[in-house]
Amino acid sequence: MSAAPTTVSVKILDKEYVVACPPEEVDALTAAARYLDQQMYKIRDTGKVFGLDRIAVMAALNIANEFLANQHSTDHLQSEVGTRIEALDKKVTQALSEHKQLDL
Repeated sequence: MSAAPTTVSVKILDKEYVVACPPEEVDALTAAARYLDQQMYKIRDTGKVFGLDRIAVMAALNIANEFLANQHSTDHLQSEVGTRIEALDKKVTQALSEHKQLDL
């Protein structure tokens, strides 16, 4: 049974939000809010985007783009690792097979 949700107050672009989350996720939520706040400030400070809604959407798009790029990199890395593991498995299997033949 998980603990009851706790409420956390976070500040994003000078506006305070109260969010409920499990106690074990408070640090992650706080870090996410801090990151979002930083991203929104960067966008606002460019002076090219006006309005909280537009700034939030641009920040969300930028963060989603970062996430997908990182996911793609991770998928590519996992694919490379999988390929290398298969190659090593073949070499080990071949070496064991050769070793067995020498023992006979």
